[in-house]
Amino acid sequence: MDITDVLNLAEALIFMKTGKHLDHLQKAVLQGTFEGKTYTEIAAETYQSEGHVRNTGSELWKVLSAELKEEINKSNFRAVIEKVENNFSSATFKGDVTFQSINFCRESKLATTGNQQPEKKTPKQHLNLGDAPEITAFYGRKEELATLQNWILEKNSRLIAILGLRGIGKTTLALKIIEQIKPEFDYIIYRSLRFSPTPETTLTNLLEIFSTSDIPNNIETQICQLLEYLRQYRCLIVLDDVQMLFTAQKLAGHYKIGGENYQRFFKLMAEVSHNSCLILIGSEKPREIANYEKENKYCRSLVLSGLGIEAEEILKEQDLSDESIWESLIEIYQGNPHWLKLTATLIHELCGGRVADFLQFEMPIISDSLAELLDDALERLTEAEKSTIYHISQAAEPVSLGQIFQEIQMSSTDLFNVMHSLKRRFLVEDIPQDKINFFTVNPVFKAYGKKDG
Repeated sequence: MDITDVLNLAEALIFMKTGKHLDHLQKAVLQGTFEGKTYTEIAAETYQSEGHVRNTGSELWKVLSAELKEEINKSNFRAVIEKVENNFSSATFKGDVTFQSINFCRESKLATTGNQQPEKKTPKQHLNLGDAPEITAFYGRKEELATLQNWILEKNSRLIAILGLRGIGKTTLALKIIEQIKPEFDYIIYRSLRFSPTPETTLTNLLEIFSTSDIPNNIETQICQLLEYLRQYRCLIVLDDVQMLFTAQKLAGHYKIGGENYQRFFKLMAEVSHNSCLILIGSEKPREIANYEKENKYCRSLVLSGLGIEAEEILKEQDLSDESIWESLIEIYQGNPHWLKLTATLIHELCGGRVADFLQFEMPIISDSLAELLDDALERLTEAEKSTIYHISQAAEPVSLGQIFQEIQMSSTDLFNVMHSLKRRFLVEDIPQDKINFFTVNPVFKAYGKKDG
């Protein structure tokens, strides 16, 4: 008797009693018990607590005992189920067999006749992009696309973080790589976390894409069931706006109350064997990602910097003049595509599209629209982070940690934590020089920070 027969029979018995199908954990308990494994071993394999596994087993034995009218427990499950199997052995047709009014469906072993071959079904691709923005233009990023394709298709990375400042092009890059490699996947899914959904809500939403029936409420079972689908199918899942899972006015990467199970989900995505990939997009680096990268070859992160000469395409599309000095404008606004588009609008409306006229003024000029973007980032900072950014912004040259420490009233521990948090938000950059790390603030934030200081 193989495990498929065991699960088919148990499925029929459980459904007859409860009207529900076996979930992933119930199947794991039945299979593990049939194979002689302990609850401890089953718990380890399914990433569940041993108590939860024991309770699941206890409920299964009760239902099976009632249906088979015989006391069943973990110790005698295999013997009883094999005895039930013997009741089928005399049946000449090994197809559908009825036992105590229950139809037990086995895999049909009918021979094919003549030249007739079993029909081969090509898996249908499921493209579920939800509220993903439409790509209207794409600039450069050939190296980044090649890197992502290599990580996903060649290195079989399970967890990838695409990170960087708002407007830098993270979402556009993710959607472009989807367009490029989608034939390799059975399911491609995009979801934004901009409204900070609970882990249970996100997992339920993902599970509903695969099946709308019997979705568990328990977070552990939800994660295990999703992982089972990710083994069964090759899936590419993109979760955007990951920074919205974190608490504002706290150091970067602190999950909101109730959101800690996201951390558990991401950890299992990196650690558990499957052939799918989860891409996280955000303007704050989750604290655990750095640890995963060091410990797990299947976890990687890609931090996007600004565009170089490719950004000239943006200015060309915006119909700006004075092409010979576009490079200066791109450098001032750090090659950030969105910042450049907002600034191009300002140049059109006030300078007639003439970049030379615009650059006559003290740079950088922060338009109202750009200020809103910068405010969104700065409002997430702690007071200590704001104070630190302000002090770094006042310096004419990059400053060392020692210089920062002398300028502000803060313990060395707090300073290190604050600087680490600012780096995870991509608001400060470190510049190694003569075996000392110096720090500076993005020039646009620096100008804006001085104004608000």
